[in-house]
Amino acid sequence: MKISARNIIKGKIKEVKMGVVNAEILVEIPGGAEMVSIITKESADSLGLVSGKEVYTIIKASNIMIGVD
Repeated sequence: MKISARNIIKGKIKEVKMGVVNAEILVEIPGGAEMVSIITKESADSLGLVSGKEVYTIIKASNIMIGVD
């Protein structure tokens, strides 16, 4: 797999919540942190996403915002 994104983190699916249109995918990454991705149900089905499956989280953003209290 070759992609242009530079932020790629391997993880394992912890939970899949299927909705009518979208799916919420909870991924545990090294160190125990968790990331959530909302994708279409069709994409989740075609990728065969289920709990325990190893996946890559791929973050591609044109800008990153920073906030302070």
